[in-house]
Amino acid sequence: MRQILFAAMIALAVSIALTPVLVRVFTRAKLGQEIRAEGPRSHQVKRGTPTMGGIAIIVGMWAGYLGSHLVGLRYNASGVTASGLLVLGLATALGLVGFLDDFIKLYKRRNLGLTARGKYVGQFGAAIIFGVLALRFPDSTGLTPASRHLSILRDVGWLSFIPVVFVLVVCVIVVAWSNAVNITDGLDGLAAGSMGLTLGAYVLITFWQYTNACATRPGAGCYTVRDPLDLALVSAAAGGACVGFLWWNAAPAKIFMGDTGSLALGGLLAGLSITTRTELLMIVIGALFCAEILSVLLQIVVFKSTRRRLFRLAPLHHHFELSSWPETTVSIRFWLLAAISAATGLMLFYGEHLSATR
Repeated sequence: MRQILFAAMIALAVSIALTPVLVRVFTRAKLGQEIRAEGPRSHQVKRGTPTMGGIAIIVGMWAGYLGSHLVGLRYNASGVTASGLLVLGLATALGLVGFLDDFIKLYKRRNLGLTARGKYVGQFGAAIIFGVLALRFPDSTGLTPASRHLSILRDVGWLSFIPVVFVLVVCVIVVAWSNAVNITDGLDGLAAGSMGLTLGAYVLITFWQYTNACATRPGAGCYTVRDPLDLALVSAAAGGACVGFLWWNAAPAKIFMGDTGSLALGGLLAGLSITTRTELLMIVIGALFCAEILSVLLQIVVFKSTRRRLFRLAPLHHHFELSSWPETTVSIRFWLLAAISAATGLMLFYGEHLSATR
């Protein structure tokens, strides 16, 4: 528990200190965000706001993770693990894809960065490498970071994928979550605040899996997850980094996380869901992100079918903005929805554990 607290505090401190440095550097270099013309008119005043603040989030979560392990050496805690490094590696790889996208936007002074094909190549490439490696590195009990079984709140034993199909499933999960968080990042503080709540739920889930691991406490309801404590450190570090960034990203935002941050955080959610065997539970915990990307898909389908718009503007947060909700009201109410989703997921998780132990 001590390591988890250190991971969150170190990440928060690094993120909250590094972000204003990035603001000054990017402002001096005149690296400001371009705003899409079809968006809400109120957003045009944000033109020129520094972006790529996701760098602070990525640096913060790595600092929190590694720093907590350095602190843990004093207490003879276990070192870094394959699961933790793979999840952070996936997030960082997608952050690099986002960085390229942001850099091209800034270099060309337009709101279009990588082409859709280029972005998908990067996302699929990172997902494939993660999927292949996640089935390797067995521990002393034979557990690998990922499982080839379909997972809801834990593995469904009767449904197993062959390795090729498993990698394809990983690709779908990674692309879906990275794009969902990317789409949600459209209002000041919305994505960072929502991610903080979602990751907070995963700190509790992974710590519970650690305290009830089959390797240390075999019995009914135990969890066959490799390195749950290390995944708790990853979740805590990423959550702390998001909260530190939120200090500067809350309305009126001094900096945006950009695709650098949103793609990295989406990849982090995907990696955590796979390594904790909770791919389908993540849909409940991260329901806000699912609703955002679903609103875009529905808007496209309905418009192409009927030539009418289901929402005034997609994604969903823009619909409420155009319905005369102030931006801060939308962000705060969406944070509440994210909190409700996280709490619902935790109740389902704990309820399943209680039923499994009876």
